[in-house]
Amino acid sequence: MTLKEIASRLALPKVLNDYVACGDVAAAIETVAGNVYTGISIDTACSLGHCAEHSAVSEMLKHGEHIIKAFVAVDSKGNAVPPCGRCRELLSQLAPENKKAIVEVRDGIFKTLEELMPFDWKTASDVK
Repeated sequence: MTLKEIASRLALPKVLNDYVACGDVAAAIETVAGNVYTGISIDTACSLGHCAEHSAVSEMLKHGEHIIKAFVAVDSKGNAVPPCGRCRELLSQLAPENKKAIVEVRDGIFKTLEELMPFDWKTASDVK
């Protein structure tokens, strides 16, 4: 099963109440060790929720891993969606190797995390 198929099984939108919804987006992360970790988005009326990638990262870290081979986020229709800037930043800060992680940013379009962050603030001194 592909990462996208795994994530798609979890993208099940649910409204919990007038203030909280979840599962509009799901993510799957594959580590260099070959393990897959998943997460779903949580959306709140006061912006205290978090992205599906953050949820998957928490699960990955809980299991002692932090180096990513590939990841994808999908909407409730199973379409790949690009990670937001906050997610890109979190994933890149976990390990320098994560810049080489493969991301499906749109259906069938793959980029490295590094390609999504060409002027990363951590390497600003390298920009000429």
